Amino acid sequence: MKRILITTALAMVVAAAGVSTVIAAPAPTTGGAPERVGNFQLTDTTRLAHELHYFKYAPAIVLMSQTNGGKVSREGAAALAKLQTAYKDQGVLFYMINSTQGQTREETAAEGKSQKFAVPVLMDELQLVGEELGVKREGEVFVIEPKSGFKVAYHGPVTSAAKAIDSVLAGKPVATPRIEVKGGKEIAFPERGRATEHANISYSDDIAPIFQAKCVACHQEGGIAPFKFDSYEMVKSFAPMVLESVMSDRMPPYFADPHIGTFQNDHGLTAEQNKTLIHWLRAGAPRGNGPDVLKEKAGKAPEWPTNLGQPDLVLTLPAFDVPNTGTVEYQNMRVANPFKEDTWLRAIAIKPGDRTVLHHVTSNHSPTRGAPPAKIPGGSVGSYTPGAEPQIIASGAGAPVPAGGTLSFSMHYTTTGKAATDQTQIGYYTLKTAPEFIKRSAVIGDFALAIPKGAQRHTEIAYLEFPADAYLYTLYPHAHYRGWSVELTAKTPDGKEEILLSLPKYDFNWQRDYDPVEPIVVKAGTRLIAKWVYDNSEHNKANPDPTINVTWGEQSWEEMMYFRVNYRWADETTSNVRNDLQGKLMESRTMGALDNNADGKVQVNELTGTMATVKARFTDLDTNKDGGLDAAELASGNISRANATRDLRDADIDL
Repeated sequence: MKRILITTALAMVVAAAGVSTVIAAPAPTTGGAPERVGNFQLTDTTRLAHELHYFKYAPAIVLMSQTNGGKVSREGAAALAKLQTAYKDQGVLFYMINSTQGQTREETAAEGKSQKFAVPVLMDELQLVGEELGVKREGEVFVIEPKSGFKVAYHGPVTSAAKAIDSVLAGKPVATPRIEVKGGKEIAFPERGRATEHANISYSDDIAPIFQAKCVACHQEGGIAPFKFDSYEMVKSFAPMVLESVMSDRMPPYFADPHIGTFQNDHGLTAEQNKTLIHWLRAGAPRGNGPDVLKEKAGKAPEWPTNLGQPDLVLTLPAFDVPNTGTVEYQNMRVANPFKEDTWLRAIAIKPGDRTVLHHVTSNHSPTRGAPPAKIPGGSVGSYTPGAEPQIIASGAGAPVPAGGTLSFSMHYTTTGKAATDQTQIGYYTLKTAPEFIKRSAVIGDFALAIPKGAQRHTEIAYLEFPADAYLYTLYPHAHYRGWSVELTAKTPDGKEEILLSLPKYDFNWQRDYDPVEPIVVKAGTRLIAKWVYDNSEHNKANPDPTINVTWGEQSWEEMMYFRVNYRWADETTSNVRNDLQGKLMESRTMGALDNNADGKVQVNELTGTMATVKARFTDLDTNKDGGLDAAELASGNISRANATRDLRDADIDL
């Protein structure tokens, strides 16, 4: 099966080299619709991301400016709903876009609910898309033609939109492509009249510091990125690419919804940084006066993270030769435990020997068979995924590594068409004395996921139920090429729900831990529910094969539904180890993986994917004949991920 793996950064370099189209920076908009619209990504009121250029397959895309409470907006929404129905079979896409300052996503969602909007509303909170489109008031319709380079074929009132759409579908020019929209509420764009100020944004004082803070860690000599931002000239040469990457929310590679949670390792642009950078780029990226900060501060990427320094112990794994093609089975490397005494880790940094072939690393401590039980619990001794940063354990806690035994590393390698050799190193940073708290980990996963062939937005959920109070340290989502978006929600026993993390658009090439600024309290009985949305359609450019039904699998061209959480038990300290709580939590994994409707039982229609073969045994397993399998019945049937059927990947199974 063809492997599709290319980092976003590398893709942009290829584009910049002329292999594919580079998006030119649009001219500053002073009013009126532009000839074409550049790529952008916005999130709708349901927290799902929409990227304009993803919809290049659509014959036409219709956008309408919207503001909450506006009579014209409400009438226009109703008119769009009728057009959406009329053109459904032709594949025309319809959206509204809210660029009104001060109107929140929650308020807009409430407006949509009260007015029964049938068309999604995209939130243009920074007004950058509305500025480019030249929006002046509510009710302005833009008919965009993707096949002509996202040309704005029509700008005018909704009343003339059908004629414009018909012309675009017929491949003909719109008879009257620009019609002034009158009436309705005006939408203020404070930055629109500041073209002179934008041209005077200081590269030295305003722009270079943004690159230094958000980009240079990767874009420097020896960094993970394939080119360096070490001078104004480099920034200028990549200006169109930077504009498109920021507007489409691919760069910087940090994807958490800024309205949900606050995280220590937030590498995203602030709202002001984003607007300043985009306005400077649209002004032509002027050099201006002042020193070139990027050139003056250019350096090399450190061997180990600057904030951690040299590790207390460096473990070098055996070298592995990765062939140029084919599928490489997971390599399980075992090495003698270098820690002779019970050890507590404060941080772990994994340094791949060759990032191009090492997809991920997972690990654990394995005790010596027959040895007395360890005084401290074992667990992971480090993990790595594309774009990962060092794992830093929360203050006051430590990751335990019992003395003796072995350290086991599961290495996932992928071929690239070029043979390579990887020899990964792990840097361990230790605590000199035992911490107060024990860092624990657990994975929320669905080993019975089943994604139908061609499905564009398929949802899977799984959960863990916490038997006691805990504090969450880290949230880490993981899927493969078909992962589109993900959320983690805490649902308390009384039914209240709180979203803890939302990634409106997941990026397989950049996977990272999200560490809350303050540990999140999880009360006993709370379910942590992970919801993944997958794109198994032909429109997902990273999809290895949209023609197959997809089930759980370890290889990247298969799929996973995985969400790791790091935490500590509120009632556990290093002097009061509570392995019993960990055991109770693990008991909820199987039910949480299969129980798609979260009713505490598994119905026969929830036995999908790798669990489809269990359907034949359902009647026998359902001993109390209530139509659902409870935890005891699942256990009696020996149903678990370890025993799930693994040979269904290429079968035309009943999903």
